[in-house]
Amino acid sequence: MNEPTSETRGPEGPRAVEELARDPGSRKRFLKMVGGASAASAFSIFVAACNSDDGGGEDRSSGDSGGRSGESPGSGAASTRQPNADPREGTSDLEILNYALKLEQLEAAFYAAVIDSGLIKGSQLAMVKKFGSHERQHRETLETTISNLGGTPVEPAKVRFPIGTAKGVLTLAATIENAGAGAYLGQANRIRDKEVLAAALSIHSVEARHAATLNELVGRPFAPQGSFAAPLTMEEVLTSVQTFIVT
Repeated sequence: MNEPTSETRGPEGPRAVEELARDPGSRKRFLKMVGGASAASAFSIFVAACNSDDGGGEDRSSGDSGGRSGESPGSGAASTRQPNADPREGTSDLEILNYALKLEQLEAAFYAAVIDSGLIKGSQLAMVKKFGSHERQHRETLETTISNLGGTPVEPAKVRFPIGTAKGVLTLAATIENAGAGAYLGQANRIRDKEVLAAALSIHSVEARHAATLNELVGRPFAPQGSFAAPLTMEEVLTSVQTFIVT
């Protein structure tokens, strides 16, 4: 990953997704970087979720988040994005990367604890090991990226998970993976550097696949919000995982 300029590291820089949405040439180069045509559908979800025309910040407490009938494709997702309407006033790429790193550290620790518990057997154990391997690779990639950008990777928190039954463990895994997918989507409109956005897009895609697999396994809808995924804010995600952190 090439080091971005100082203009793209801080919250004052232009957001990458906005440039990609309006510049076909830049978008073509970006899609080639993250996987060509196979990445186009995923990127379109990012654009829908990060549409800033609505002003953002809609109250979520009164209804569902995304996928509601009668809405245009972008409206459900855009209404649930990170609420600050001006991404230049938001967090920096390094802060976003460290936030993502916190989640990947937690996910990697969770899968390690599940494997050590001995509750999961057979093909489900193979799946859990594969997912855990993915999360470790995400963690290592984020650590390297943060260091390359001149930042300091956040130290992992001490965590503890309620591991009691196989069904409970898989249900918790689905909850954590859904939160992870929503977390990356929720920060897409704040990222300035296109290479950081490419990394976020590639990790988001894997988190979403994990979530869909686990959702079906535990009897949940594989796409809970319907056609368009719902982004989650930092506050929502960090609140949801706080119960696992030992203070």
